[in-house]
Amino acid sequence: MSLLSRLSAGALALAVALPTFAAQVSVHDPVMAEEGIKYYLFSTGPGITFYSSTDMKSWKPEGRVFAGEPSWAKKAAPTFNDHIWAPDIYHHQGKYYLYYSVSGFGKNTSGIGVTTNATLDPRAPNYKWEDQGMVLQSVPGRDLWNAIDSHVIDDEKGTPWMSFGSFWGGLKLVKLDASRTRLAEPQEWHTIARRDRPAYVPDEEAGPAQIEAPFIMKKNDWYYLFASWDLCCKAKDSTYKVVVGRAKSVTGPYLDRNGMDMAKGGGSLVIQGTDAWRALGHNSAYTFDGKDYMVLHAYETADKYKQKLKVLDMKWDKDGWPLVDAADLNRYQSTHVR
Repeated sequence: MSLLSRLSAGALALAVALPTFAAQVSVHDPVMAEEGIKYYLFSTGPGITFYSSTDMKSWKPEGRVFAGEPSWAKKAAPTFNDHIWAPDIYHHQGKYYLYYSVSGFGKNTSGIGVTTNATLDPRAPNYKWEDQGMVLQSVPGRDLWNAIDSHVIDDEKGTPWMSFGSFWGGLKLVKLDASRTRLAEPQEWHTIARRDRPAYVPDEEAGPAQIEAPFIMKKNDWYYLFASWDLCCKAKDSTYKVVVGRAKSVTGPYLDRNGMDMAKGGGSLVIQGTDAWRALGHNSAYTFDGKDYMVLHAYETADKYKQKLKVLDMKWDKDGWPLVDAADLNRYQSTHVR
């Protein structure tokens, strides 16, 4: 064998011996659902991007939920640019509801809509998203809240509630009607979490009250309200983190470990950024096959602060508070697009 042949053979053997790594999934505001043997992941993006997986590690891109923009989007948010925010996936009586937000960045010209489907499998013959229109809208100067970042949960009586909100007057909870596509009548509203907002900030401005992305998880006898504090989307200056409080009723009050009401600035830290990973937040939380998970995005410092999917084990201490290990951020490297 010639020297060139031997070198070529050696290079081939080395290439075969080395593992190959595909890119990790790049997502913002991830939510998940399980149907059959697959998990489905939905994310902020043009038309709402989504993926499928059989193990929550190897993800296959499945395209977009929306082929174009929702028909009502520009009326609610004149500066909407087809970037649909903060999906939430919910299942009820054989139907999937995908809630989503349209907005202008940094403004509360916002609306939350919902589209429905009989299945999440894009290869199924009955797969078809049918938009149900807008559920609620925030209007600058009228509303001191922002209609984005929704999450829907049923209480112990089966009544559906939508939590939502970002900055302004904090996180709200509103009752939905039996269709899950409209507000209940008469309407019922609650403030479930907020941070200090100076009195003289103009109503049209977000202000420094940095709280958003509510997600309520029922665990045993408690409702746990997760929220994201501080700043997302600022590269190395991002300070996003996840906090929690809990309540016996879905309407609150949600108290932190010290007994402080989240509606009065309370919130106990669950997880925050590290030197390697910044901007941990906009989480969702699930129980799959008897095991609890926290799903969130994080910015990887070594990859120019590109956002990446993280699915982290969530455990519970002796007092019933959630525990998420920041060391899992480095261990969780197997998620990739195939």
